[in-house]
Amino acid sequence: MKLYISEGNPHCLKVLAAVEVTKVQCDVQCVNHEERVVPFPRPALPALLLPSGGHLFSSNAICQYFFETSGQKPSTLISQWLEWESTELQPALLWALHMAVLQGKATEASKSLQGALSYLDQCLSKGTTPYLTGEAISVVDVVLWGALHPFLSDPSLALGECKSVQAWFERLAGEKACQAAAQRVLQGKGLEALKSFMQRQPAGQRRDAQSYGSNPSESEEGDRVVSEEEMESAALTWSRGLTACPEATERQHPIALPYVNNVPHLGNIIGCVLSADVFARYGRLRGWNVLYICDKYHAVHADIYRWFQVDFDYFGRTTTQKIAQNIFWRLHERGFLLEDTVEQLRCEGCQRFLADRFVEGVCPHCSYPDARGDQCDKCGRLINAVELKNPTCKVCAKTPIIRTSKHLFLDLPKLESQLEQWLDKSIGTGHWTANAKQITRSWLRDGLKPRCITRDLKWGTPVPHPDFADKVFYVWFDAPIGYLSITANYTDQWEKWWKNPEQVELYNFMAKDNVPFHSVVFPCSLLGAQDNYTLVNHLIATEYLNYEDTKFSKSRGVGVFGDMAKDTGIPSDVWRFYLLYVRPESQDSAFSWADMALKNNSELLNNLGNFINRWVVGDDPRGGGGYL
Repeated sequence: MKLYISEGNPHCLKVLAAVEVTKVQCDVQCVNHEERVVPFPRPALPALLLPSGGHLFSSNAICQYFFETSGQKPSTLISQWLEWESTELQPALLWALHMAVLQGKATEASKSLQGALSYLDQCLSKGTTPYLTGEAISVVDVVLWGALHPFLSDPSLALGECKSVQAWFERLAGEKACQAAAQRVLQGKGLEALKSFMQRQPAGQRRDAQSYGSNPSESEEGDRVVSEEEMESAALTWSRGLTACPEATERQHPIALPYVNNVPHLGNIIGCVLSADVFARYGRLRGWNVLYICDKYHAVHADIYRWFQVDFDYFGRTTTQKIAQNIFWRLHERGFLLEDTVEQLRCEGCQRFLADRFVEGVCPHCSYPDARGDQCDKCGRLINAVELKNPTCKVCAKTPIIRTSKHLFLDLPKLESQLEQWLDKSIGTGHWTANAKQITRSWLRDGLKPRCITRDLKWGTPVPHPDFADKVFYVWFDAPIGYLSITANYTDQWEKWWKNPEQVELYNFMAKDNVPFHSVVFPCSLLGAQDNYTLVNHLIATEYLNYEDTKFSKSRGVGVFGDMAKDTGIPSDVWRFYLLYVRPESQDSAFSWADMALKNNSELLNNLGNFINRWVVGDDPRGGGGYL
C-alpha cells in the first residue's frame, strides 16, 4: 500500500496518526497539494493506493481501513461518531479554519466551535472509559483528534472550559503516533502551516451551538403526508411509461432540448439536461404525459447522457428542414422579414466567413477579453461579431477582416407589441425564474432591433429564397425550431404537441445566456408565423456553474466535461446528486472537488446511507427485521 499526503493538509493528520497507531505496513509519500497521484482530475489528498489497485481518498475511509485491517471491528457507536464528525463537525471546522487562517478572526472562529466542543465534552464527561468508544484508542479518537488538533493545540484560541475534552485531547497528544503525525504535517508552524491548503478550499458553514447533537426535529404542523394510494399511483404511472401522443382530455408537458455544440461540461449538464431530466421524472410520476426531447450533436453526447442516466423520450436531430423553411415562408409572406447589407468577419487564412463561435475578442460593452462572436458571457449582452475589439479567428488565430454581404432579418420591432402581450400572459400565469424575467424585460426596455437570421456558411439549413440560395439559417433561428422537427421525427402527430396551446404546457430549461433566444427571438418567429403554435409557458434558467474559482473552458482545458466525469470511476448517481446540490438557481455557484467529496461523505454516505441502513435493518440488530 502507498499513502499520499501533503504538508499543511489537516486531513492528513488523522491518516498519518492512524498508520502509526495501527502499525499497518504502508509506504507514506509526501507530495504537493496539486500533484496528481490517482487517475482522476483534481483529486483530494490524502489518497491511499490499495493492494488491489483501487484508491481511497476520503480521510475517514482511509482511517477506517487501517483500523479494520489491524483487527478493530466496526460498531454502531463508531459509525455514529464518524457520522457526527463528517456531517456536524467538519463543515463548522472548515468555516472556522477559514476565519482563523485566512481572515485572522480567531475569536469568531473559536465561538463557532463552542457548540461542537460542548457536545463532545458532555459525551466524554458522561462516559466511564478514557476514550470515546472504549478502553483503547479507536478510529473515532484518531479522526476527532486529527480534526480538532489545529485548534486545541493553539494556545491563542480560547475554546472554553471543556475539561473532559481537554483531558481526552492531552491523552491522545501524548501518544508518539499523534506527535509524529502533527510534526510531519504541520512542521511546528501551527495554524500558519494550513494557509496554502485553506486557500484552495471552499468555506464551510457556521453552525449554531444548539444544533450539535440535537434530536431530529419533528415534522412541522401542516406538513402533507403522501398516502399509500398516491405512492401506488405514482408507481403505476412509472411502470406504464410515456404515451405516444396527447389525448384530447389531457394536458401535455413537452420539455425542450439543450443546445451544446461541443462536449458538454458540468455547467451544460446541470443548466439544461439534468434539471430537465429531474423535472421530466417528476412529471411522469404525477401522471403527466411528458415528452422530453434532445438534439444529438454527435455520438459522444449520446454516450455521456446515457451514462448520466438522462431519460430522454427521443434523442434526435434538428436537421429536419421542412418545418423551419415553412415558418420562414410564413414570416416572409406576412411582412416580418427585412433585407439589408451587413458587415461580417471573414478569415482570409481559412478562406471563409466565420461562424459566431469561431471568433473571439474583447466585448465592446464591458471589455471582457473572451467574448464570443454572438454574446458576452460576462455581461450577457448579445453582440454582432464585427463589434468585437481585437477579434481573432479561433481556428487559425489570425485577425479576420470585415466584408459586406446581403442578408435577411427578422423584424423584431414589428412584432414587439404581440410579444409584449404574450409575455404578460405567459409570465403572469407560468413559472419564469427571476433571471429569465429580468433578461427578457431588459431586451424590451432597450427596444427590439431587427435580428439577422441568415449566415454565409457551407453547412446548416438552406434558405429556400432564390435570392439567398447561397445562405443558411442562423443557428438561433433554426435550432429552436428543431424542437418541432425532433418531435415530428418522433411522431407523425407532432402538431398535437406544437399547434395545441390550449392543451399543452411547454417547459424550457437552460442557462441564462440562452434566455433571449427562447423568450424573444423564437417566440417572435412563431407569433409572426401565425399558425397557432405552442409557446413556452415556463422558462427555467440557471445562473452559471463555475469550476473551482474560474470558468469552464474546453479550449483551455479548464473544468470537468461529461466524458471526463465518466472516466473518474465515480458513479453517475454521485455526480447527479452533487450537481443538483450546487445547482446555480439564484446566483453563480462553483463545482469543487473538495466540496464534492465532503457532500458525498456527509450527505450521501452518512445521512442518506445511514437512513437507508436503519430503515432496512429496523429494530433487529441481526439485520433480519427490516422494512424494505
